[in-house]
Amino acid sequence: MTLYQWFVFFLIVQVIHFLGTWKLYESAGRKRWQAAIPVYNAIVLMKIIGRPTWWTVLLFIPIINLIMFPVIWVETLRSFGKKSTLDTVLGIFTFGLYVMYVNYTQKLDYITDRSVLPENRTADTISSLLFAIIVATLVHTYFIQPYTIPTASLEKSLLIGDFLFVSKLNYGPRVPMTTVSLPMVHDSIPLTKRKSYLTWPELPYLRLPSFEKIAKNDIVVFNWPADTVHYFFEKKGSPGVIKPVDKKSNYVKRCQGTPGDILTIKDGIVYIDNKELILPERAKPQYEHTVYAAKGVSNELLMATGSTEFTRTYIVKLNSEEQSEGIKPYIVGAIENPDHTFTIKTNFKGLPAAVIQNLGIYAQEQYEANNNANLTLKAAAELRKNPSIDSVVRYIDKTPQGTEIFPHDGKWTIDNFGPILIPEAGKTVALNIGNLPLYKRIINTYENNTLEVSGNEIKINGQIATSYTFKQNYYWMMGDNRHRSEDSRYWGFVPEDHIVGKPIFIWLSLDPNAKGLDKIRWERLFTTVSGEGQPQSYFKLFLLGLIAFFVGEYFWKKKKKAN
Repeated sequence: MTLYQWFVFFLIVQVIHFLGTWKLYESAGRKRWQAAIPVYNAIVLMKIIGRPTWWTVLLFIPIINLIMFPVIWVETLRSFGKKSTLDTVLGIFTFGLYVMYVNYTQKLDYITDRSVLPENRTADTISSLLFAIIVATLVHTYFIQPYTIPTASLEKSLLIGDFLFVSKLNYGPRVPMTTVSLPMVHDSIPLTKRKSYLTWPELPYLRLPSFEKIAKNDIVVFNWPADTVHYFFEKKGSPGVIKPVDKKSNYVKRCQGTPGDILTIKDGIVYIDNKELILPERAKPQYEHTVYAAKGVSNELLMATGSTEFTRTYIVKLNSEEQSEGIKPYIVGAIENPDHTFTIKTNFKGLPAAVIQNLGIYAQEQYEANNNANLTLKAAAELRKNPSIDSVVRYIDKTPQGTEIFPHDGKWTIDNFGPILIPEAGKTVALNIGNLPLYKRIINTYENNTLEVSGNEIKINGQIATSYTFKQNYYWMMGDNRHRSEDSRYWGFVPEDHIVGKPIFIWLSLDPNAKGLDKIRWERLFTTVSGEGQPQSYFKLFLLGLIAFFVGEYFWKKKKKAN
């Protein structure tokens, strides 16, 4: 919906409110016209139902107002003696229209001194629960949102299993576009494949003031622009579901290009305006390498470099179903050999010695003459110095293949890309058939224009166009795990209206490959995401603060009881 449509919709709601409540206002000793003045009528209504004036603000905050409206309907009914269970149910499930019915058909007896305190324990519990939901939704939507790292695209900086707090304030809280949605739920109802929102009505994009602008090298959470949910709440054979911007899947990447930059990737290295982009100390970009050693590549040596993305090979003999099932969780690939042994591959942790011993399995690890590993440039340089290693060769994608890489015209690769201009709001570019693939999605999808191409002629909104002026800023997002990250190199620019927030804090980190207490990465608890130097954990300080709080509370209660 456009702003004009929302204005009309707002006026219609005000007319309905006036028609459905003016008698109630008069019965409460107010003037009829007070029910007709937008916003002021809500302030007056709060006084009628005995609730604080600041509740009026909550009625105009998207998502929060969905919780508040039923509360106001019920409170209005109770202020006029309609407090039975049936009255409550009718007030909620008729979306407030029962109030209009009462306004015209019932004797109106306004209760001037009505107590607003819960009448019993159940009502108190519901009231407390609603208040908690409102506060949590307000914080989640406009201040801080929890987020989990699901992939290794930022490996080393952020790990799979990191639990983050993402600040909405740094880049400015984005007002929800989907105005009818379950609170604190993203795109689906938990444990179901059902959408958690309605696509109508939608608010236009609006972002509140920010503390800072997105800078190069910032780690940013954003809605994935290319999300069409091909495997999510859709019928079999469906081409996909187009979701509203704020309900697209959340991604986290590092910003490598900001509006107005000329970005180039040469042999995997990012350049901005022909100068190499220097990454912060905490960023540890990784690249695919092949490690060669005639006597076999030592897996222990690879792990010593910090690499966690390579495979290990074993020859195993399996004599029972129990043995097969016991090692199955660790296998990523297997083939049967002519002698009925198996050559299996595992992740970097290999087969646990305890599993081999407990199941009585014959297992012999193989050190192959070459192994592919994801390494930082520093780790690769250190490996080259080791006398047991013959060579370490970094993979560089130089041959364009197919149309997988943006702008899907088959001329660039993930390691050799550009130059490309990152669009900036208000800036104009010349437009022709040659560069149209770069901006096509911006023109017709992100900025809602009609685009027609006939031969060499380009029409935007029915007019021949030789240039285009961008309406909003765009960003270039990439993962530090350069050969194992689906990012802007595949789907292009990230529009400003897709920006969610800035990760600021890791409060928990779980290793998916570990068990028991080892599953917790203690050194990552309560560490900051950004900053100079290496991350430092503030977990001990948190524990000391927690202990001090409970000890202080204990003595405070003891002192209060003594008095």
